[in-house]
Amino acid sequence: MKVLLVFAGISETGFNKTKERLRLVWINHGLASIASSTKKRGHDVSLIDLRQLASWDDFADEVKRISPDVAGITMMSVDYEPVMKSIEMIKNIDKNIKVVIGGPHPNLALEEVVTNANIDHVVLGEGEITFTNLLKEIEEGKNPERVIKGIGPDLDNLPFVDRDIFGAGEMPIDHFLRIPFITIIAGRGCKYNCSFCQPAERSIFGSNVRRRSTDNVIEELKLLRRRLDFQSLMMHDDCLTEDKKWVLEFCDKYRKEGFRQPFVCQSRADIICKNEDMVNAMAQAGLVMFMIGFESGNQRILNLLRKGTKVEHNYRANQICGRYGIRVWANYMLGIPTEAKEEVLDTLKMIKKIRPYRASPAFYTPYPGSDLYRYCKENDLSLIKDHKDYSRSPYSPKIKGIDYVFLNEVLKESMKIPISVKVRRKIDHIIERKIKKHIRKFLRHLQPVYEM
Repeated sequence: MKVLLVFAGISETGFNKTKERLRLVWINHGLASIASSTKKRGHDVSLIDLRQLASWDDFADEVKRISPDVAGITMMSVDYEPVMKSIEMIKNIDKNIKVVIGGPHPNLALEEVVTNANIDHVVLGEGEITFTNLLKEIEEGKNPERVIKGIGPDLDNLPFVDRDIFGAGEMPIDHFLRIPFITIIAGRGCKYNCSFCQPAERSIFGSNVRRRSTDNVIEELKLLRRRLDFQSLMMHDDCLTEDKKWVLEFCDKYRKEGFRQPFVCQSRADIICKNEDMVNAMAQAGLVMFMIGFESGNQRILNLLRKGTKVEHNYRANQICGRYGIRVWANYMLGIPTEAKEEVLDTLKMIKKIRPYRASPAFYTPYPGSDLYRYCKENDLSLIKDHKDYSRSPYSPKIKGIDYVFLNEVLKESMKIPISVKVRRKIDHIIERKIKKHIRKFLRHLQPVYEM
């Protein structure tokens, strides 16, 4: 069958109106994995990435050119509108094209999605096995259920994701990381219970974390080294470091296989504090930056978020990272329900003291499927007017009762924190070393003159 996959993630990026060749921020691993699994079953697979098109007219032209039997579209909450427009245009071109929807939003707001009669099937959970089984039933002329619960695959049995289908390289998360840059995912799920996220994620991946074997991940990296000669990477798991045994095994194999490429991953402050030996091993293997969800500098707010950490963990984790030369990308939220101005200032105080390599603030956004979202709905706090407001970027008010003028001032203040003393000393040391080198060279040049 001819299968078209669609990534409609233009809510924040918009179309590529200049039609220049793009270096994408990241590929969508869900679609890339489904593409490789679908190709393995013998289907002809194409992808339309709206980020690389100039307009909706381009989208229509591509759909007509591909002329698919089935269109599979992933839907995040923030991209609800462009997904729905994509569906409408596909059906207007050919009503016989079967439209299959998957991704986070159908799992979290199924009742909203199924109201669209142009959607033929909805796959909940993971799609590699279920989507390909659905294609077989459609091909055989059967009448599959409209809403289908996905089967969670053994991750080691899946073919590696099809990166080529996106037709562009990935952009490093920061300028110090060299290209070619890649992102990989080693596992699915999260065992923690943060109220701003759970139980939404468990509804997609289940209650347990499933991780690929270290050998499987290393094998993919060896393949990518041969094919792309990648120079840096990000391991994009929700919390790679929650399994210490896995991490230590991976770091050992990464080094033994001759990898020297620096990498970035996400962690938690409490894990870093309790596992300094693991942090050291990761730094030795090539870890150059941790992305850490500090969230708040106030303990009451951390408890409200069910973060499971203490404020002192945030400070200590930053110190430990500095000890091993690991940069800190600090994620934190402002405008959390019930948060007082004094509590917001505690977060600002924390960021000023930590002075991370990157400060990454966001206004709290009530995402569907989370317990904190339900609290906002029950207390009539949500200011979300349409789906694009689900962007975590601090562009617009998210909930009632929050002084966003004040928050914007705090946000600006938190973003202009000077670099840490340690970084400044390192820069001074480099400059001093260069000056001494030039002085020695100058004295060697003068020596013959003095000997005369």
